[in-house]
Parts: sequence; C-alpha cells; structure tokens
Amino acid sequence: MAGVSPILVTLIVVALLFDFLNGLHDAANSIATIVSTRVLRPQYAVFWAAFFNFVAFAVFGLHVANTVGSGIVDAHIVDDRLVFAALAGAIVWNVVTWLLGIPSSSSHALIGGLVGAGFGKAGTSAIVWAGIIKTSAAIVLSPLLGFFLALLLVLAVSWICLRAAPITVDSTFRVLQFVSASLYSLGHGGNDAQKTMGVIAVLLFSHGLSGDTFHVPLWVVLSCQAAMALGTLFGGWRIVHTMGSKITRLTPMQGFCAETGGAITLFLATALGVPVSTTHTITGAIVGVGAARRVSAVRWNVAQGIVVAWVITMPAAALISALAYFGVGAFTP
Repeated sequence: MAGVSPILVTLIVVALLFDFLNGLHDAANSIATIVSTRVLRPQYAVFWAAFFNFVAFAVFGLHVANTVGSGIVDAHIVDDRLVFAALAGAIVWNVVTWLLGIPSSSSHALIGGLVGAGFGKAGTSAIVWAGIIKTSAAIVLSPLLGFFLALLLVLAVSWICLRAAPITVDSTFRVLQFVSASLYSLGHGGNDAQKTMGVIAVLLFSHGLSGDTFHVPLWVVLSCQAAMALGTLFGGWRIVHTMGSKITRLTPMQGFCAETGGAITLFLATALGVPVSTTHTITGAIVGVGAARRVSAVRWNVAQGIVVAWVITMPAAALISALAYFGVGAFTP
C-alpha cells in the first residue's frame, strides 16, 4: 500500500502488542468467577473466553473505537511520536500492575497514555474534554452499576430459589454460568478491543490512509479482536487469583449474578460508546454479590487496594507517556 512506512508498521505492531497484553491482563475479568467456582478448569476457561472475545465484533458497533480514536485527543494533531508515547505509557503501566497482580484498568491506562502524550505535544488544547469527562465518569459509574445489578440479581435469585434444594440450585447455576461467562466475555471483547482499534484507525488517519473521514477499516477490527483473544488464551493467573478468591468466595449462583450484572453494564457502555473498564465492572459486581451475603464476606482491604490502583492508573500512565513523548523528542529531530 502506498504511503505505508516502516514506522507506521512498527506502531501498528506495538498497538497490537498492547491489545495482546490487554487480553492477557484482563483475562481474569472474563474467567475469574467461572474458575473460582470450579465450573471450568482454567485451561478450558481461557479458550471459552477467547472465543467470545473474538466474535464480539459481529455483535457490537464501533462506537467505542470512534470515541478513543477521535474523542480523547484531537485526531488532527495525532502523529507517530504521540501514538508511540501513548502506547508506551499504557504498556509500561500494564506490565507493572500485571507483575504485581493488581487488576488495574488497561482501558484507562490507554486513555491516560493518550492524554499524557497529547498534553506533551499541544498542551490542554489537544484534549477533547467531553470524551475525558465521559470516560472519567465511567470510572465511578461502571463499578457502581455492576455492584447494584449483581446485588439485585442475587436478591432476586435467592427469593426465587428459596424453596429449592441447595444441590439443585448449585447444579442449575453451574450450567447457567456458561451463559453468563459467555456474555461477559462478549462484552469484554466488544468494549476493550475497540480501544486499540481506535488508536490504529487514528494512526492511519494521520498518515492520510483512510481518506478525509475518520473510520475503522475491517482489517483493523479483525486484527484487534484476534490479538485480544490470543492474549486471553495466555491468561493472567496472578489477577485471576485476586479477582476470583481474594475479594470474596463465590458459589456458582453468585458467579452467575456477578457475570450477568457485569455483562449488562458492558453492553450498555459499549452501545453508548463509553470506553469503560472491564476490571472495574467485574470487581464492582463481585463485591456486590459478596455484600449481598453479608458485609463481612467482602475482604474490603483487598477491594480498597484495587480502588487505589484505579485512581492512580490514568495519571500514572499519562505521566509515563508524557515522559516517553519528551524522551523520544530528545533523540529525534
């Protein structure tokens, strides 16, 4: 293709690497509950999640990709250096939190990376504040919505199953958890993979390879979904342990309610084009089902540590990407 430079190809590969790491880092979001309830073994659960991660492109539109590509920083100021710095900030923060077993948000690491690099290039004029406000509001609203939906589902299911034998309830929800895990993995693939699509699409736009109008080519959609699914296959076992057992112990019924509440939240956010954090969403839902049993069933010290990671993710990734932007500038004309 005319106009394709080695730098552009390298940046697309780096973006797909981020997408792979996103799947690796956030695999726990899709499979933590179904693994912790022992409905599926980990090696089977990652295949299950990866499949639904990939096919999500056939279900959802590209509203989130459009938000990330043109609704965080002005698409007209994007260049190779800015994209590299944004991806560097997000990847470094993802690797650090993955090594520490902290379920931080890959989504907000990428948003923070874009903001930091955009600010490094053009100051506050580069930032699309409407998109930042929408994304920042989702930091609070997505886990809260996941919490309340999961809590309501547990209460409703408990009332419906009041007279049923415990063994019947357990066996029924072991089957139903396959459905809820599929829906959550579908929501995960639909929302998270689109963020990298937006980055690659705006990169192509900056090189004049997508015409005068910002859009996401089909090959970008398929590549990003495949990279995320591949990352999910490798799993994120440190984070699975935190999400699946350290916050609260789950039964199949509770796992079903957590996944369903989280999936509904993701479906709504994706339809509205809001790049939410799947980590925030499933954590809020898991806390909700634990709190429905009793407040003391939730290990609030673990949840508190996760919340701290949420708060610092965007500014930490932004700082790293800003430093990367200026660092690259020091070695290039």
